[in-house]
Amino acid sequence: PRQAEDDRTRRAGQAGIGVVLARRNNAILVQSVTADGPAAIAGLTVGDTIVAVDGQATRGKSLAAVNGWLTGQEDTPVDVSWRGRDGKTRAIELVRVLVPPESVRAERIGTALVLRISDFNNGTAGRLQQEIELGLAAERTSVGTVQAPIQGIVLDLRGNRGGVLRQAVLAADILLPAGIIASTSGRDPDATRVMRSTGGDQAPFIPVVVLVDGRTASAAEVLAAALADRGRAVVVGSATWGKGLVQTIAELPDGGELRITWSRILAPLGWPIHELGVLPQICTSLGQEVLSAALETLMTGQAPMAEQVARHRALRAPLAPADAVAIRNFCPAAEGREADMRVAKLLIENPASYASALLAPLREAGPAAR
Repeated sequence: PRQAEDDRTRRAGQAGIGVVLARRNNAILVQSVTADGPAAIAGLTVGDTIVAVDGQATRGKSLAAVNGWLTGQEDTPVDVSWRGRDGKTRAIELVRVLVPPESVRAERIGTALVLRISDFNNGTAGRLQQEIELGLAAERTSVGTVQAPIQGIVLDLRGNRGGVLRQAVLAADILLPAGIIASTSGRDPDATRVMRSTGGDQAPFIPVVVLVDGRTASAAEVLAAALADRGRAVVVGSATWGKGLVQTIAELPDGGELRITWSRILAPLGWPIHELGVLPQICTSLGQEVLSAALETLMTGQAPMAEQVARHRALRAPLAPADAVAIRNFCPAAEGREADMRVAKLLIENPASYASALLAPLREAGPAAR
């Protein structure tokens, strides 16, 4: 039951005011604010100092203690006093709401919009869409100049162990035209279904690079596979974890959970994610010498992993373990490295290389599409 409660909290979020706090010296500062949460609506911003919670001074208190004061039952009130960066102290009564943990972080690196997705909870797709919309909007800097438009989007899924599958499907829908995202196959007829995008690509004509590593799993692999198979993104990194099963969750009388695995997830081209994982188009786990040779091949207009990726995409379930191991060994699973981001920037800055690395756009044909 305790583990099940932790899992439910991770999926749904804790009731709070929608802030992430940090401790600096003896003060408790606001590190980030969840958009549309109670704190954001009340006017709290990054850098503000939480002075007191329900009349209890925060100075000298531990981060865990202050977080404990702010969280509680949904729809219960909490009094918060804070000092803004203008030096003024304000106080307000807020009502706690379920706020999914922040799972999307945005950063501009040159002309690339880098979106780091740590996991998939009930708020991930909405936050991803919001950050893409903000990134595409022309923004003026403090000196009145217009920020350069983004030339590419990097989705960093390294270390992302997955989460809510539906959120990964919605995230893929943000960047895909109409077509298949994934399908599921199981013994029960109800376990077989097709998940499709609605045609709402929010960033058409903007290159997308997806970074993965050996810790990228489950829902994160579904997103990477969908964007790669549909010819919408280039995947960079190493072979991923290979966790592509669908589970149903039944709550037990004691608060525990029974999880039943009842179908496997197939990528748009029909290959099984489970055990096989996603094979990147540009491999960074074989060392700098191999990577340099791959990039030189790419500059000639040829995809360095074309043959290996084609063999990978041609496999079908059920897999012989030896077949899965042989394919994965073309780009062994490893932790993410600095070279991943360097390759992503190179692809975004060189449209010809990016185009050479892309898979051909998927047409509506084949078993998976049907």
